[in-house]
Amino acid sequence: MTADAASSSLDRASVLTLVRGQLAEILEKDPNDIGEDVSFEDLGADSLALIELVEALEESLATQVAGFHIDDEDLEGLLSVRNAVDYVTAKLQVT
Repeated sequence: MTADAASSSLDRASVLTLVRGQLAEILEKDPNDIGEDVSFEDLGADSLALIELVEALEESLATQVAGFHIDDEDLEGLLSVRNAVDYVTAKLQVT
């Protein structure tokens, strides 16, 4: 599936739901307690948790977008839930 095809099944809200759900599982929190504007640091997510998040997102999105990958060098720019959602939506070219 191409990024264009993915955009028909994914939108920003669904990416946010995915990110919050994955983070909630990793951090053992309720997804409703994870706001879009909260930083990973404020959530108590360390670098290992972020790596787990990236792996979970890659695995989840690979079923919709073949070869979806988050580059290691882009990790340092992901400081909050919003950053992660913006990054994924930009990479998938969804709105």
